[in-house]
Amino acid sequence: MGVVVDTTVLVDLERMAQSGPGSGAGALVGRRLAEHFDVDEELGLAAITASEVLHGVHRASPAHRPGREAFVESVLSIIPVLDFDLLAARAHARLWADLASSGTDVGAHDRLVAATAISLGWRVATANVRHFERIPGLEVVEVR
Repeated sequence: MGVVVDTTVLVDLERMAQSGPGSGAGALVGRRLAEHFDVDEELGLAAITASEVLHGVHRASPAHRPGREAFVESVLSIIPVLDFDLLAARAHARLWADLASSGTDVGAHDRLVAATAISLGWRVATANVRHFERIPGLEVVEVR
């Protein structure tokens, strides 16, 4: 089994990296995620998560951009980005229809993260448990 790491986890880790000693973003991410997952468990980022953290780089002020970019590029070098393929698209379509029918939604990006995890039979690691718990059949791991 594997884990799709949500943007909220990376945002929290970036804040920790900024406030802690300069031991390197990759080392920090590795240590923190190792506290929650088995060493043999695969980790991945949904493609939308990569987009969200890269968007944060582009939106950062000139003073913060270099640090944010270094953190994001470090994360992208150690956690593979998972494709949004036809299997994920099918899972997304079903999930979207089911949530719409029940009058519940979690937001477009969270649906894409969840669909990526569901298509692989993986869990989602998030600091935003409230959204992901609304999705039937999705195993959610809170990471703070």
